[in-house]
Amino acid sequence: MTAPSDTTPGDTPETTPLTWLYAPGDHPDVVHKALSCGADIVIVDLEDAVPPDRKEYALAATAELLASPQPVPVHVRIHAEHDIEALAGLPGLSALRIPKVAHATDILGPASLAPGTDLYALLESASGVEHAYAIATADPAVRGIALGEADLRADLGVRDDRGLDWPRSRIVVAARAAGLAPPPQSVFPDIRDLDGLAESCAHGRAVGFFGRAAIHPRQLPVIERAYFPSPEEVEAAEEIVKAAETDAGALALPDGRFVDAAVVATAHRTLSLARRGE
Repeated sequence: MTAPSDTTPGDTPETTPLTWLYAPGDHPDVVHKALSCGADIVIVDLEDAVPPDRKEYALAATAELLASPQPVPVHVRIHAEHDIEALAGLPGLSALRIPKVAHATDILGPASLAPGTDLYALLESASGVEHAYAIATADPAVRGIALGEADLRADLGVRDDRGLDWPRSRIVVAARAAGLAPPPQSVFPDIRDLDGLAESCAHGRAVGFFGRAAIHPRQLPVIERAYFPSPEEVEAAEEIVKAAETDAGALALPDGRFVDAAVVATAHRTLSLARRGE
């Protein structure tokens, strides 16, 4: 287990990925389109999105794609160990996403098979959630954790979305404690319900997620709007930062809000994210 740090180098509001777009590995045409859709990360899926009889074709097509550098970072959600062996070291591969991670030891095999490759652990069971911090700190190669909510719902027998609030908060805390970037939300499965997506993103942002995985390009603008600060939030952050420039200690704003160092730091993050959306 590696020792966590208070911050993760390079993980700032300007650089942390906001949109993660899945594309099925057995449809290279869809993958190529995904690369030009404006997502921060494209995830080529070799697991759930690919039928069993097309797994080998998907792997071969993905290896061919990643034999050369790509215009945006490409992650691959693997299906089996031999996927790692086939893809590790390819110039177009930015990271591997390891599904169904339930224990810290589940990370050690992929880390040894792909030295130097960033790993993202998907927690899709009660065991994975319970061991979230241990997984997040299992190896220096782990750069992030996230929930796989479809499988987690089935494992927990959850029928109402509110039943996932505790696991969601658990991995947000685990990621922060491990010095990782805030986790992105899991996918919103109904690509037609953009209002529902926006509402869900607002809830996710409120509990500490940053950004979201998508399964269709039309979801990307909704996710961006939900996670970029509103004009009102920017105005409030600017007021706080301006007030802090004249008083380094705790202070009260004219409207009665109390401002301390933690509030000022949050305001600076808000303004950094707003600059990214300009």
